[in-house]
Amino acid sequence: MIDRIKKYLIDGEGETLDYKQEISSASKIAKTMVSFANHKGGVLLVGVRDNRSIAGIRSEDEKYMLDLAASFYCKPEIELELEEHNIGGKVVLECTILEGELKPYSAKGEDGKWWVHIRNKDKSLLASKIVVDVLKRQSSNKGTLIKYGKNEEALLKYLEDNDRITLQQFRKMVNISKWRASKILVNLISAGVILNHTHEKTEFYTLV
Repeated sequence: MIDRIKKYLIDGEGETLDYKQEISSASKIAKTMVSFANHKGGVLLVGVRDNRSIAGIRSEDEKYMLDLAASFYCKPEIELELEEHNIGGKVVLECTILEGELKPYSAKGEDGKWWVHIRNKDKSLLASKIVVDVLKRQSSNKGTLIKYGKNEEALLKYLEDNDRITLQQFRKMVNISKWRASKILVNLISAGVILNHTHEKTEFYTLV
């Protein structure tokens, strides 16, 4: 068990691992939880500083805050696996979140609204409408039937010659509505033909 925690400390934060020195806000930690549930799952190490040094948790308050976040600030509710580890006389809390079966998961923000978050490298980012639709499609277990029309062909031809394209570039290129362009992108992502790349500034798409 201790070897696993040491490996987490060596690996550093990433798509499936996040360090928290303490849990001060249930709504903030809920964002990380749903981003893991919407992705491949992940582990929260509580009692660890960003520089990978061990601070230890101070009390049962951390467990309470995690349970509160998972129960009342995540929709659907997220089930947690909690395990304590004593390392050098300090307690580190390992909180495992499995990939969710009821995507998309959303977190209640400080504005009282529910927002879907996804994991990108070591950050939990707000999901775009296209990503939310892809998560819904994945969760529905329905196959994706693609009809390759001129718009799909134009998009794939463009991506053969160029590294990436944005939603705005695509809809302008083929002169269609944002709704129609989004639907085409969702279909192609769900079918595994193109990839979406979510960044803090601009979301773009590439061939698989």
